[in-house]
Amino acid sequence: LGVFLICTYAAKEAPKKMKKAKLYVPQIDCDVKAGKIINPEFIAKCPPGCQDVKYRVYGTDIYASFSSVCNAAIHSGIIDNTGGKILVQKVAGHSGYRGSFSNGVRSLSLPRWRESFLVSEGKPRKGVTYPSTLEYSSSKSTAVKSGNDPVNVPTGDAVRKEYQTSPVPTPATQMATTTPTPTTTTTDPSTTTPKPTTTPATTRSTTVAAAAKTRPGLHRVRDIAFRGSSTSASNRSILRSNTGIQRQEPVAAFRRAAGSPAHLAMETDLWKPGLSLFDTGFSSKEELNPKPLESTSQGNPNCKVDLSFLMDGSWSIGKRRFQLQKQFLSNVAQALGIGSAGPLMGIVQYGDDPSTEFNLKTYANSKDLRNAIEKISQKGGLSNVGKALSFVNKNFFSDAKGNRGGAPNVVVVMVDGWPTDRVEEASRLARESGINIFFVTIEAAAESEKQNVIEPNFVDKAVCRTNGFYSINVPSWFGLHKVVQPLVKRVCDSDRLVCSKTCLNSADIGFVIDGSSSVGTSNFRTVLQFVANISKEFEISDTDTRIGAVQYTYEQRLEFSFDEYSTKQDVLSAIKRISYWSGGTSTGAAISYASEQLFSKSKPNKRKIMILITDGRSYDDVRVPAMAAHRNGVIAYSVGVAWAAQDELEAIATDPDKEHSFFVDEFDNLYRFVNQLIQNICTEFNSQPRN
Repeated sequence: LGVFLICTYAAKEAPKKMKKAKLYVPQIDCDVKAGKIINPEFIAKCPPGCQDVKYRVYGTDIYASFSSVCNAAIHSGIIDNTGGKILVQKVAGHSGYRGSFSNGVRSLSLPRWRESFLVSEGKPRKGVTYPSTLEYSSSKSTAVKSGNDPVNVPTGDAVRKEYQTSPVPTPATQMATTTPTPTTTTTDPSTTTPKPTTTPATTRSTTVAAAAKTRPGLHRVRDIAFRGSSTSASNRSILRSNTGIQRQEPVAAFRRAAGSPAHLAMETDLWKPGLSLFDTGFSSKEELNPKPLESTSQGNPNCKVDLSFLMDGSWSIGKRRFQLQKQFLSNVAQALGIGSAGPLMGIVQYGDDPSTEFNLKTYANSKDLRNAIEKISQKGGLSNVGKALSFVNKNFFSDAKGNRGGAPNVVVVMVDGWPTDRVEEASRLARESGINIFFVTIEAAAESEKQNVIEPNFVDKAVCRTNGFYSINVPSWFGLHKVVQPLVKRVCDSDRLVCSKTCLNSADIGFVIDGSSSVGTSNFRTVLQFVANISKEFEISDTDTRIGAVQYTYEQRLEFSFDEYSTKQDVLSAIKRISYWSGGTSTGAAISYASEQLFSKSKPNKRKIMILITDGRSYDDVRVPAMAAHRNGVIAYSVGVAWAAQDELEAIATDPDKEHSFFVDEFDNLYRFVNQLIQNICTEFNSQPRN
C-alpha cells in the first residue's frame, strides 16, 4: 500500500513539475514582419520603442503579413511602446485590409495580401508547443535571442537545403518548410549545398575590369574612336530613318574589339565613378551580386512589385547590343529574386510596334525567366517608345495577365539613343494609371546627332521627377552591367514608389479654408503655410495636378480656380497672397460653393480632392452638402483645429472617415499632418482599381 501511495503521489507531481518548465521566449526586432517568420504560431518578445511610423502596419485586428509584428501588437492594444510578450497566429490572406488609427498607431489599408496574422496576449495556448527559436525566410543568418543568449539561426539555403534539388517545391516540400520545429533542416549547408558557379558575364566583367586597370589611358582613345567618329554618327542617323535595313555595326574598329581583350576591357570600363547615376546616393562600386532564390520560390518579400521591361528591339541597336541587353535583363531577374510573394517580371519588346514576350504570371522564378529571356529574338524596326508605353498602359497590367493590385506597377524603359516618336503624353497617361516609369538610356545622342532627336529632353518629360531617381544614363552598352544593383534598389524602394508622381500628378485639389473670426490673423497665416506645404509636394502644371482655393465665413470667396495657375511657384505665391476675411462659420454652404465653383470644372481624368480646414462648429448643416460632393466623386479630407466638432469632421470626410479626417488641438500643430495626409492620398490612389 505504501508503494502504491508513493507512485500515485509521484504521478501527480510529475505534471506539476512539467508545467513549471520555463518557456524561453525569442526576442524580435521592431522591423520584423510576420511574413519573414516561417513558424505558423509563435510567442515572441517585442523590444521598447516600436511605436514608429517607419514600422508599417496594414489592417485592423487582422493584419497583412507585410506588417511589423510589434507595431501591429501596439495598434491592437496588446502591448504598448515599452514592449512585451505577444502571441502571433498566422491565418489565410484576405481580400482587403482596413486601415485605422488606434493606440497611437496609424495602420494603412491594403487591397489584398496572401497571408494574415492575429496578435493576442503572450500566453501559451493549451496543448500547443512553441519554438524557443524562430525560423526566418531571409537568405542570411539571423540572430535570435533566446533567454539571455543570442543564437544564430541559419536561414534561406541553410534552413531549407532541399531546394537545391527541387527548384519548384511540391506541396509536401512547402509543408515541410513551415513546420514550427526546424530541427530536420538545419544541416550545415557546406556539406549539402553546391557553391554557385560564376556566370560567364561575371567572369568576363571581372577579367576585363582587371585588364582595364593595367591600361588606364587606352579607354579614352577607344571612346573617341567609337562615339566621336563621323562614321558612327551618320550610321545612327541612317538607322533611325530606315526601317527595312538591318545595318552593320557602327565602325570597323567596333568589330575588332570582339577579338581584342584590351579593347574589350577599355569599352567595359568606360563608365568611371562620379557620373550622374551615382550622385543620388548609390555607390559606383555596386556590382552585380546575384542572389539565390528563396527555397520556397516565393521570391523576395521586401520587393513586391509588378514589373514590366520595355525592351528595345529596333534595328539601331544591332545584334551585339541586343545580346548585351538580354544579358542585362537576365542579371536583373536574378538580382530581383522573382517569386509569387516578391517581384514578378514581364517583358514587352518594341520596334515599329510593341508585343508582349511574356506577362507577369508566365514565370514565377528567376531560373525559368532567365531561360525565356535568352530565347527572345530581335523584332527590328524603329524605336517607338511612346507607342510601347501606351500599349503597356492599356494591355499589360490587367488581372488576367498577373497584375496583383496590391503591388506597385513599375515600367522600366530601355532606350538605345533616343525614341523615334513622342513619349510625353503616353507617359503622363501611364503615370495617371498608377504606373511608375523608369528610363534606362544607353549611348545618348552626341552633339552631331541631337538634330535628329524628335523630342528633346524626352526622359525629363516622361519620368516622375527629374531628380535622377527615375532615370539612369549609361554612356556605353559595355557598362550596362554596372547599373543592375542600383536599378534593383530603386524599383524595390516601395516608399519612393508609393508617393512617386503616379499619385502626385493626377488630381485637382481644392482647399476650402475657414476664414472666420475665431481663427485670427496669425493662425490664418499658419493655415496658409499648411496649405502651401501640401501643395508643394505635388507636381503642378496644366497637365499634372492643379490647385484651387476657396475661403469662407458666412459667405464664400473663390481665391483662385484650377486653371488659373499652372506652375508650382505661381500657386505658392497665390496662396501667400490670400487675405484674411473674418466672419461667421457656414461650412455646409462652403462645401456646396466649392462643388459648384471648383469641382464642377475639374478635368474628367483627374481625381477630385477637397481638403477642408476649420476651427469650429458650423452654423449650418454639413451632412447634405458633403454627401452631394461624395456622390459627385469628390474625395473629401477634413482637418479640424481647436473647437472643431468631431461629428462634423467625420460627416465631411469620405469613408472610412478615420482615414480622411484629422484633428489637432492648436494651429501650430497642423504641420504634423502634412506627410500623413499626402501618404494617405497616395496609398488610397495606389489601392484603387485601374481605370
